[in-house]
Amino acid sequence: MAGISLQTNPTSVSGPAQTQGSVMSPPGPESKPKKKICCACPDTKKVRDECIVEHGEAACEKWIEAHRKCLRAEGFNV
Repeated sequence: MAGISLQTNPTSVSGPAQTQGSVMSPPGPESKPKKKICCACPDTKKVRDECIVEHGEAACEKWIEAHRKCLRAEGFNV
């Protein structure tokens, strides 16, 4: 056993492997939404739906876009 020497080299731990690990970032705002799309933004959804029923889709672009903006804020890709 006298002929076997164990060496630890702490500098090898902080080499390129550690740098690669720090490049990856955790999921940001584009992570999976926490709600189902049908349950997100009920206020804008209600106004949008009522407008479409009463006036037609062409007349309700303002409410449609407001609902899309809300859904995007909730993490949906619409």
